[in-house]
Amino acid sequence: METISLEPVDAVHITTLVDNQIDVLMPDQPPAKRWGPIGTAGRMNAVPSEVFLGGKTADQPRAEHGYSALIEVIDGTRRRRVLFDTGVSPNGLVENLDRLGISPETFEAIVLSHGHLDHVAGMDGLGRRLGPRSLPVFLHPEFWTRRRLAFPGGSFELPQPSRAAIQGLGFEVVEGARPSFLLDGSLLITGEVDRTTEFEKGMPIHQAWRGEDWEPDPLILDDQAVIAHVRDKGLVVLTGCGHAGIVNIVRYAKRLTGVERIHAVMGGFHLTGGLFEKVIPVTVSALAAETPSVVVPAHCTGWKAQQALAATMTDAYVWNSVGTRFEL
Repeated sequence: METISLEPVDAVHITTLVDNQIDVLMPDQPPAKRWGPIGTAGRMNAVPSEVFLGGKTADQPRAEHGYSALIEVIDGTRRRRVLFDTGVSPNGLVENLDRLGISPETFEAIVLSHGHLDHVAGMDGLGRRLGPRSLPVFLHPEFWTRRRLAFPGGSFELPQPSRAAIQGLGFEVVEGARPSFLLDGSLLITGEVDRTTEFEKGMPIHQAWRGEDWEPDPLILDDQAVIAHVRDKGLVVLTGCGHAGIVNIVRYAKRLTGVERIHAVMGGFHLTGGLFEKVIPVTVSALAAETPSVVVPAHCTGWKAQQALAATMTDAYVWNSVGTRFEL
């Protein structure tokens, strides 16, 4: 594989906008700055409430089963913003942006990791908030695939993304299966990730409609990540669900860029549920062998994998929470 030169930057800040958990009483834990009364990332707002003297109570960001993050690339005096995924509800993302004091008008682009509802639904409220402005949305061609989860007792068909609806909201769709740059070469979208590990086999209950019938679709090929290179630190790898396998993704990022050092690995690692529990030990061991300085598992990682990662990578592990800003 021919390597791609990824421009090093001074810093990357990643703010969790949507995730499965929030804890407003957590203190700062470098490189994490926490949102809430104890941390320094932001303070609670007051909202009206008739059940309290004074007529007010504290508001806070909402947690939901989905994922979204703000990527800020900092080089010299320049700070640029890209949105990564948009969460599972139509309005959860925009409401959390308001609570965190982040203006979506400052985003230069959106990257959607894959076409599952818990990473896409927030495009609805975001589009209505922004209005037509031709903001580019980067995604894989398989993003639009009709899909379902097949269980022994039945199936659940996932909501299928609509190209016409997303374009109708004013977004400019940019499709690609190969790696592509953003922000003048300082941010890299992986495109389709090579599958090279023996233990990361995808999602066996996942199926796709191929015109005449449902067919197995365990690999979810539209799964893509984002990579940045922090000067003198190494790569920052951000995933949505990590359907390609978190170890696959990290190794692919290294091969793609030619950079061997991993500074941070963040996002969903998709190790939750009985289907994936058997691969937790080998996944944790292989990820630990990459010696990242920071590991922030989120969203679909699952509590058993969280425990294993925390126990194995004690110095690198950082618990995620909605509103946290990771200054890398």
